[in-house]
Amino acid sequence: MTASAVSPIAVIGGGYAGMAAAVELAARGVPVTVFEAAPALGGRARRVTVHDTALDNGLHILIGAYSETLRLIDKVAPRRDSFLRLPLDLRVHQRFHLRAPKLPAPLHLAWALLTAQGLSPADKRAAADFMRAMKAARYRLGRDRTVASLLEEYSQPVVLIDNLWKPLCIAALNTPTARASAQVFLNVLRDSLGAGRAASDLLLARMDLGALFPKPAADFLRSRGNPVEAGAMVESVTRDGTGFRLRVHGTSRRFERVICAVAPHRAAPLLADIPELAAAKAQVEALQYEPIHSVWLQFDGAVRLPAPMTGLADSPAQWLFDREAICGQRGLVGAVISTSEEHAGEAQDTLAERVVSDIGRHFGPLPPLRWQRVIAEKRATFSCTPDLARPATATDCPGFLLAGDYVAGDYPATIEGAVRSGVAAAAQIR
Repeated sequence: MTASAVSPIAVIGGGYAGMAAAVELAARGVPVTVFEAAPALGGRARRVTVHDTALDNGLHILIGAYSETLRLIDKVAPRRDSFLRLPLDLRVHQRFHLRAPKLPAPLHLAWALLTAQGLSPADKRAAADFMRAMKAARYRLGRDRTVASLLEEYSQPVVLIDNLWKPLCIAALNTPTARASAQVFLNVLRDSLGAGRAASDLLLARMDLGALFPKPAADFLRSRGNPVEAGAMVESVTRDGTGFRLRVHGTSRRFERVICAVAPHRAAPLLADIPELAAAKAQVEALQYEPIHSVWLQFDGAVRLPAPMTGLADSPAQWLFDREAICGQRGLVGAVISTSEEHAGEAQDTLAERVVSDIGRHFGPLPPLRWQRVIAEKRATFSCTPDLARPATATDCPGFLLAGDYVAGDYPATIEGAVRSGVAAAAQIR
């Protein structure tokens, strides 16, 4: 079938999932139109400008295992300087440090555990025994359970849990170990620590997340004649024979197929008018959410942090990001507070002041603070709990597909999970 004979496709949502689906379709010559309600593309990983400074609405890191994300970034804008790429380096200031050398797997992990600071020999043996046991089981559990119960079952010491497993779980799943799915956590370990050496590399974007993929993806689409309409909210979707009617700013638009790639709490209303989508709508509405607070601090001068990414053990902020070291933004520090429900009612200025105080306490006197901005995402990720029923890409309505980091898959709510879901949705359109 020629490209001109292919019925048009609507992608609702210009985040990483939607843009991944659209790029895959356009690369195959399938006509596609992207609708994004916000002025900026990227969804929950988009650019925010504050005082003429490019920030992200959420602090995200990528890892070397994000193969689909890296493939699509290379497809739309191949650049060698997109990331500051570092071998796995987990550093909790004055408490713990694990760094993987550039050795073939699994020697890189063995050496990282052997030389880890802040762990006793018994702690290191326990970590190695746990990874060996999970590898022998092919990182599969017969029955899902919480991460906390899995770690207890394998007698992981408290120090090891507090300094390694818990930070990894919160960083990947944004769900506390007492509630987090052990199976999804193992999926992440399988594809990072349990895979090739480069899979566990930390990739810190040298640009805002909108410029990393959504914007060049839009340029890729438009260059091939595929519209990307930002600021265009899809108000409703209804059936129209074998196709669909989208109401966009009061105007009716018809498409043969639809990929709904908006955040889950925004997806449910778009499913409401099609009876065949009732089951998917019920699963979406049953999801619970975890918040994330991103604290941006602009100092009037350089801030000396020991690494581009540094953990804090006794602060609301779990990780600090030195943006000067990462991408040259002098004096700018980003701090992420995952699973941050306890801070939901806290005044943003108070929360930022606490983080500033903790940075000064750990790293010495700081330059004057020029400005601060706290960005709270109340529904940053779904709560990744055991045996969670997540909707599938294909729905009971032929021609209507779902994409997003919440759609059924191996991964939690991550950029890679979103991209993989978009790729999977595009693959189902022939």
